[in-house]
Amino acid sequence: MKTVVKLVLLSSFVLCTMIAMPGNVRAATVSVDPGAPWIGFMNVFETPQNGGAYDFGSSWGTADLTATFSGPVLTLGPNTINDPSSYWYSPSGGPGAVGNKNMDANMYIETTGVYSGQTLIFTGDVLANTLSGHVNQLGNGWTSVAFIKDFAPDYSSSVSITAPLVNGIFNISLSTINDPTRHVQYGFETIGPDVWSTDVGPYGSIQVEGVPEPSVLAMAGVGALAALCGRRRK
Repeated sequence: MKTVVKLVLLSSFVLCTMIAMPGNVRAATVSVDPGAPWIGFMNVFETPQNGGAYDFGSSWGTADLTATFSGPVLTLGPNTINDPSSYWYSPSGGPGAVGNKNMDANMYIETTGVYSGQTLIFTGDVLANTLSGHVNQLGNGWTSVAFIKDFAPDYSSSVSITAPLVNGIFNISLSTINDPTRHVQYGFETIGPDVWSTDVGPYGSIQVEGVPEPSVLAMAGVGALAALCGRRRK
């Protein structure tokens, strides 16, 4: 019953969104697909206690973020670095060490030109979030959001939208710029201190999975839903 309700709610959102669009606007819906070509990128910052300056950014494997699929379920957790250097941990790496960097982990799908000039809808189902609200020994905690970003061809600027990962279905949409050389990304961004690998358990994690396409039954009610959406806009 819970799954059916979620599908109906998602169908309502997608259909209302499509109904509200001008006739010449195209739309596409994407979700959390474990078979898609996910990309990892990490931005590393100093902790707030050390001024918060940007250190560097580079491509990372998604598992190194930490972001891994088990079947259809994606788990996002605090980033772990196995290097015991004092660059990463204070006083050095090991059980009980304090994270010495603020990790901005991005896991996403990127396309160029595919969704240009469309309204892109990104949706997923957050099964659990036990990460948000925790803090480490210094009081530094974690945030995690779903995002859509539309980048200039040279990545010098972007427009974006985000939504926090709270339990239940999230839906975000962005009307992308009609330029086939722009890059559109959608995925997840988790920010917070690094944690020694044996210490991650108490800080929790986030689990999210894809949402199926709206059911045939839900689509059959599009006429009634159109009327409902119209009344809501008055």
